[in-house]
Formats: sequence, structure tokens, C-alpha cells
Amino acid sequence: MTAAAAGLAALRGATTLDADTREQVLDRTTELLRELLGRNGLTSSDVVSLLFTATDDVRSEFPAAAVRAAGIADVPMLCARELAIQGGSGIPLCVRVMAHVTTDRPRQELRHPYLRGASQLRSDLPE
Repeated sequence: MTAAAAGLAALRGATTLDADTREQVLDRTTELLRELLGRNGLTSSDVVSLLFTATDDVRSEFPAAAVRAAGIADVPMLCARELAIQGGSGIPLCVRVMAHVTTDRPRQELRHPYLRGASQLRSDLPE
């Protein structure tokens, strides 16, 4: 799909880790990105940019490293810390993503993957 034939959309998603290890960050982030693209009929060429956040207890690796390891080197990415809001979601070892993509799907047809322990974050969004 070309950018001229599609509009810009934002997709959200999240997953959790069992432990803060480099392998878990890479594996779970790869799984999250695969689900985000697959559920929405997208390829890596449809991705405009990726913004990752992680909770304070994720320190072993940058989530963006999983994207680079998958061979996607031409997409701008940013990793940041999730705000530690008192009384917030309280989900430990959580990696979140916001993906800006080109797609011809209307917003109501987009699917946002919330995997593992992160499924409770946005039960209002269609998976």
C-alpha cells in the first residue's frame, strides 16, 4: 500500500513480561509488533513511526531493539518511561507501543493488541 492510497492512523498495544530479561523484552516486543501488524493487515512498510514506553521495572533492553533485530531499520522509534502515577494501572513489567501507520481501514476497524497481563488496560478497544 502506498502512502498516497492510505491515510495515517495510530494503533496502540501493550504486553507484559514474566521477568526483566533481554530475551523477554525482545520476544514479547516482537510478538506485540507481529500481532499489531497482523490484526490490521499491515506490513513493516506501512509503519511510519513507533513510540514505546516501559514501566520503571523494565531495564534490561530497549523495546525498539526488537524492531531493529527484526530487520526494520528505517522506521523512526522512541523509547520512554511510563509515568509512575500513584494509583495508576499498577501493571508491572509492561511495554506499550503507539504505532503510526498508513492504512485505508477506517478507525473503527483497527485492532489494538493488548497481550498477556496488559489485556486489562484497554478492554474497551477491539482486539
